[in-house]
Amino acid sequence: MQAVIFDMDGVIIDSEPLWREAERRVFAEVGLELTDAACELTMGMRTDEVIAYWFARSPWAGVTPDEVERRLVLRMQTLITERGQAMTGLDHALDVIRTAGLRLALASSSNPTLIDAVLSKLELTATFEVVRSAIHEELGKPHPAVFLSTARDLGLPPAECIVIEDSVAGVEAASSAEMTIIAVPPRHLFRDPAYDVARIKLKSLQELTPPMIS
Repeated sequence: MQAVIFDMDGVIIDSEPLWREAERRVFAEVGLELTDAACELTMGMRTDEVIAYWFARSPWAGVTPDEVERRLVLRMQTLITERGQAMTGLDHALDVIRTAGLRLALASSSNPTLIDAVLSKLELTATFEVVRSAIHEELGKPHPAVFLSTARDLGLPPAECIVIEDSVAGVEAASSAEMTIIAVPPRHLFRDPAYDVARIKLKSLQELTPPMIS
């Protein structure tokens, strides 16, 4: 293995609760009341795909999907800046990976504006050799495009890359890219069989050890 590709939301930053808060607030503005469980259905997807998902199921009037997406990104940017926190064990995991001599990359479904906000908030702007947003791909996760593009930018074959993911969509994308997967599922989804394709499942990044990335 030559590189570790991190997902962002729910892997390096504890942003999934913030996403649920932002989605419920922004969609309520167009008359769509979402539960936390409903928000989980689009976990790991790009923001434009989240908007399209709900618009197809419950179309609203008066506000364009593009405007709803703009509001969602702005709300998330504010929440990240005000309350964003690193996931438990992130510093430990980064130390393990660096000590092993592996390269670091980031492949996220999030808008580049939010990626920049997270890296700035967590003081990680110089951490990742390659930073890639699925916004620039034709399709987002669970399509493997963002991971394949990240491997290409690293100059590595997919088989030499490890992906750390928390979402089912991300795990499916990494599996389709034929990369080794370390899953860190949300606590209540830890036993979900959708994660069984992962080589290893961790309860937190604090559990990462050198043999897991060898």
